Amino acid sequence: MQDENGDRLLVIDDEPAFGRIVKTIAERAGFAVKATEEPEEFELLAQSWHPSVIFMDLQIPGTDGVELLRKLTARRCDAWVILASGLDGKTLDAARRLGLERGLKMAGTVQKPSRSSVIRKLLTRCKRADGALSAAELAEGIAAGQLFLEYQPKLDCNRRRIAGVEALVRWRHPVRGLVRPDQFIPLAESNDLIQSLTDWVLSAALAQCAAWCSGGLALELSINISAKDLAIDFPDRLAQRCREFGIAPDSVILELTETSATRDAVQMMDVLTRLRVKGFRLSIDDFGTGHSSMLQLQRMPFSELKIDRSFVMNMLGDKDSRVIVEIVIDLARKLRLHSVAEGVETDATLQGLVALECDGLQGYHLSRPLAPERIASFVTEYEARTAVCDVHPASAGDQDKPRRTRSGRSRGAAPAQPAIIGAARV
Repeated sequence: MQDENGDRLLVIDDEPAFGRIVKTIAERAGFAVKATEEPEEFELLAQSWHPSVIFMDLQIPGTDGVELLRKLTARRCDAWVILASGLDGKTLDAARRLGLERGLKMAGTVQKPSRSSVIRKLLTRCKRADGALSAAELAEGIAAGQLFLEYQPKLDCNRRRIAGVEALVRWRHPVRGLVRPDQFIPLAESNDLIQSLTDWVLSAALAQCAAWCSGGLALELSINISAKDLAIDFPDRLAQRCREFGIAPDSVILELTETSATRDAVQMMDVLTRLRVKGFRLSIDDFGTGHSSMLQLQRMPFSELKIDRSFVMNMLGDKDSRVIVEIVIDLARKLRLHSVAEGVETDATLQGLVALECDGLQGYHLSRPLAPERIASFVTEYEARTAVCDVHPASAGDQDKPRRTRSGRSRGAAPAQPAIIGAARV
């Protein structure tokens, strides 16, 4: 029998067989489970039983998942919500985004039919570990050196080389194990710890970049920052930090999410402009997911535009996603911004982005985030494999054909460009 005071899962699904499967998986994962097919009973249990996780089918006779999400919002439900459906992925993802907009904690989606491993992974992710994380734990973790960085390589499609890395912060908790960034970064933002967290990331990343430079490896460094980092003195503090480590500001790219770029517009414009004046480059992250995209591009001095992974990952199988990717790349080009696609997980996606003339990309197909000591060998291996391709020129007939530049003008024959290599064996 499960502990009624621990992790609780409430399931509503009109397919009894599927509901039983979810119940079995959850109980094996340590959840107390209650399942129903009736909306009225679901609402009563959601209010009185206080589940920590809700597993909800979108298609419920007599109501639907969207209506239930609205009711959960009205009751200020703080449970994690997992949506399931046999509907198309676009509809399922739209419902998930709606839940996020309403302020609910959306843990993920399950496309029916689904593997048990997918459901188990989502439930495990939601499972509480000795209560919720606290600000005191995070503050102690920062002070005690429990944080560490991994680096995801970024490919320059035009030069066919690894031009930079994105620094990604991780937290190895002594009791909870590896804590995900989406769990502790919002905690830092809501408890005035984000400046301490960002300062740690900046120092660690710049020190590592300096170490690579001393070893002959020059890489651009992308660092995620929060809107709450952008105090008036932030440009000066960052410039001083770069001087201490001997890092040129123009090799540092600060990534700001599109949603957070809409806050405190006047001060943000002040701080971002001063960062650009000092030589730092600015990237608008997760482009296409916010509310004021065109306005931000017009007002703020961004130099790079990152296409959200939700569009990139679906661009080959979903026409709308591909059109959005094409439009964003074209928009970046016309605004003289650098375009970067994230979430590249297949070679077909990589080659498709190259064909669309995307400037850069990153994703699991190229490489997962790596420990800092593995970056140099990864870059060396990638350059070696690219060099192998370079010794196989195109046919003479191909070399005689004029090429089109991005402006549309033709120019004479040029050395053939081999296909860009994708994943490395790391």
